[in-house]
Amino acid sequence: MSTLTETRTGLSSSEIRRLREQYVPKGLNVGTPVVVARASGAEVFDPEGKRYLDFVAGIGALNLGHQHPEIIAAVREQLERYAHVSAQVVTYEPYVRLAQELDRIFPRAVGSTVATKSVFANSGAEAVENAIKIGRVATGREWIIAFQNSFHGRTYTAMTATGKTKNSRMAFMRSTTPNIAHLPYPYPYRPIADVGEEELAELHVRLFEQALETNLAPEHVAAVIIEPVQGEGGFVVPPARFLKRIAAICRRHDILFIADEIQTGLARTGRMFAIEHAGVTPDLLVTSKSLGAGFPIGAVTGRAELFDALGPGTLGSTFGGHPIACVAALKTIEIIERDRIAERATAIGATLRRRFDAIAARNTTIGEVRGIGAMQAIELVRDRATKKPAPELVEAAIKRACDRGLLLLRAGLYSNVIRTLVPLTISDAQLTEGIDILEGSLDG
Repeated sequence: MSTLTETRTGLSSSEIRRLREQYVPKGLNVGTPVVVARASGAEVFDPEGKRYLDFVAGIGALNLGHQHPEIIAAVREQLERYAHVSAQVVTYEPYVRLAQELDRIFPRAVGSTVATKSVFANSGAEAVENAIKIGRVATGREWIIAFQNSFHGRTYTAMTATGKTKNSRMAFMRSTTPNIAHLPYPYPYRPIADVGEEELAELHVRLFEQALETNLAPEHVAAVIIEPVQGEGGFVVPPARFLKRIAAICRRHDILFIADEIQTGLARTGRMFAIEHAGVTPDLLVTSKSLGAGFPIGAVTGRAELFDALGPGTLGSTFGGHPIACVAALKTIEIIERDRIAERATAIGATLRRRFDAIAARNTTIGEVRGIGAMQAIELVRDRATKKPAPELVEAAIKRACDRGLLLLRAGLYSNVIRTLVPLTISDAQLTEGIDILEGSLDG
C-alpha cells in the first residue's frame, strides 16, 4: 500500500506540515497528519507516494469521488470559454441551467406541483444564511427554529443556528445573531425518555408544539431549519414520522420548512435527497458539498413565490454560482442519474451495515450502528449499559487507521462517533479493504 509509484517533485510531507504549523492558525483544525499530493476515485496519495483509502470524501463533498474524469473534462471545457463573469453582471447558461435542473429534481411529495427558483452561493454556510434571509423577508417574521445537536455552518447566522456550542460556537457566544431558538432533536440511542421510537417521535413533536404555545408565538416564527439526518451531530437518524409531523405543524402555522441537505443530499442516503424518505416537500432546500463535486457551491432552491418576495439587489454574491462550479454540478446530477448512484449508495450502505453489525456483535465498545444508505456510523462507548461516550477510543482508532492507510473522521455531540462518507463510486474491493482496516483499528 505504501509503494512509491512515481518520482516525487515539490515539498515533502514534513516540509508542508512545518509550513502549516508556521502560517496556518490552529483554529483551523486538521483531522489527520496526511498531506495529499494527488487523488483519484476513492484513493489519495501523499508526496512520498503512500496510498490512503478515503472514507471521508472531503467531508461528504465528493460523492462521485476524486477527479471524476467526466467532471474534470466538463470543467476544462468551461475554463476554455470563460472562468468568471459574475451572475450580478451578466447572465450565463450554466447558472440558469443548474437552476432548471434543481427544479426538475426538487424533492416533491406525490401530488405536489410546486414551482421553484434557485440562488447560488459559495458554500453550505452561505446557502444557509440566504435561506434564513429569504424566509424572514418572505414571511415578515423574525424567529427561526433550529435543533439541538445540529450543524449548519460557521458564518454568523449559520453558526447561531448550529445546535452544538463546543468547537463551533463557544469562542463566539457573545456575538451570535438573535432570534434563533433551539429545540430537542430526537436521538433514539440517547433518548430524553425511556420509550420506543414511535413514542419518542410523539414526545419531540409535543415539545415542538409546546414551544409554539409558550415561548414562541407561531405568528413570529419565519422558518424551521432541520437536517433530515444530523451530520456533524453523529449521523443521528430521527424516527420516521418525526419529520412528517414537524412539516405538518409548519404548514398549519404558515411556517417555512427548510431542509438542510448539505451533507445528506445528492444520493448519499439512497435517494437524491434524504427528505424524500419522509415524503415531505420542503419550502426551501439547502444543498452544497457534493453538488459541486469538489468545486465550491451552495444552493437555495424553493418555492418561486418566496424568492419573488425579495426585491432586486437583496440577493447576490460576486462568485456565487461560479460557472466552473455550475458545470460541475450539472455533470454531477447527470452522472448520478445515469449511473444509478443512489442505488449504489443503498448497496454500499447495506455492506457497511452488515459488516458494522458483525463487528459490534463482538466488540462491546460499539454502542450503536446507525445510518441511512451510505451514511453509516458507529458510536463508541466505554460501557454499553451506561452509554458513557468514549471519544478517546475514536481518536485512537482513527489514528491507527490513518497509519494503516485509511482516512476517517469523527463526529457526534461527544466526538465519540466514527462516520463513513465513502465515495459512492468506490469499488467493492476498496470498500472491503477499508472496512477491514477500520475493524482492525478498532481492535488495536
